[in-house]
Amino acid sequence: MAIILIRHGETPGNRDRIIQFPHIELSDRGLEQAARLGERMSGEPIEKIWVSDHARALQTARAVERTTRAPLTIVEDLAERSLGALRGRAYDDLDFDPFAPDYAPPEGESWEVFHARVDRVWGLIESHWLENFAEREGAGHFCIVTHGLVLRSLIERRLFSEAALQDHTNEGGQVSIANTSVTILDSSPRAEGGLAHRVDLLACTAHLDEGTASRANPNVGM
Repeated sequence: MAIILIRHGETPGNRDRIIQFPHIELSDRGLEQAARLGERMSGEPIEKIWVSDHARALQTARAVERTTRAPLTIVEDLAERSLGALRGRAYDDLDFDPFAPDYAPPEGESWEVFHARVDRVWGLIESHWLENFAEREGAGHFCIVTHGLVLRSLIERRLFSEAALQDHTNEGGQVSIANTSVTILDSSPRAEGGLAHRVDLLACTAHLDEGTASRANPNVGM
């Protein structure tokens, strides 16, 4: 019984470093990544899938849905941070950092607004887990398919201590979340209320390694 956090597969925008619109779909490589992810999850006791309404996340989640037959629910608050009027522009064409802490994109979400939305949807996820998984013997996994900045917001602000962040961040001080990477949380109710989370697996892409996709039912915790 675990909460599984997954980033969507590669898109042309990821590949070409272009700020994306919600309707952008997976690239051919992203479709292959999603298929390998689905194979990795096949045979795992995934009971429910919650997914962002963005096309790239939906395509990725449906690859898991096909192999697990778990019901899929669209949750709009799992959407990627909106960069508003910057969408469609190449990062290399900008003369500023659109992810700077004090930058609020026109027609988009500031970091404060975005983090508040992530906190809101995380509260829904925790409540759903407590009500439907925590006390039920033999409960399976709860799968969340979302986006890189959403996952970084959760991991860097909610799931990792300062010490853990020092051990798992890159040179830019960020946790790297690759396309279709899998993060596994061991979650348990606290005596004083709420949930405690232990990150058992962080941003794993073993299913993308050469030869992995051919193995039968690779374990989700590998």
